[in-house]
Amino acid sequence: MVTATLAELTEKGYDQLTVDAICHRAGVHKATVYRRWGGVDGLIADALALSADQPWPIPDTGSVDEDIHLLAREVYATFTDPDLRTTPTTLISAALRSTLGAAALSAFFTARHKQAAEVVTRAVARGQLPAGVDPVELVRAATAPLYHRLFITGEALDEPAAHRAAAAALLAARAGLFDAAAP
Repeated sequence: MVTATLAELTEKGYDQLTVDAICHRAGVHKATVYRRWGGVDGLIADALALSADQPWPIPDTGSVDEDIHLLAREVYATFTDPDLRTTPTTLISAALRSTLGAAALSAFFTARHKQAAEVVTRAVARGQLPAGVDPVELVRAATAPLYHRLFITGEALDEPAAHRAAAAALLAARAGLFDAAAP
């Protein structure tokens, strides 16, 4: 069902997404969808939940600067690649319009940030960042400006924006702004 949901969402967008079209594509009866997912919003939430379980390629170059820049570039690449960008962009946009989807999106980003936090944990262990840096906050700060451009202001992404986001997050971490013990 997830494949059919993502295909329909990518092709038609949230406003044209229907249980009937998803069921037709998946070859299942719509009673099954309503019973298990409750409708399109439940399908969107399930697609995000399944996506959160997929591994994100977490770099390990030995340099936190390079690793954080690679994380930001991964977000940039995903949302600017003509062959990749439509599905995640449409899925996130749809999730933002649904209570179930918004909760699933929050859980998705929580899982992604937790996975990527390993970059920061390793860097602290190597002495590249101060002890006490909140790994999730650093990852969030390195990627949030990119999502802000995409989903809030509608600005185009470019590589300099990804570089600036990563560099600013690293500077803030080294300045103690992401101290996990701070209020």
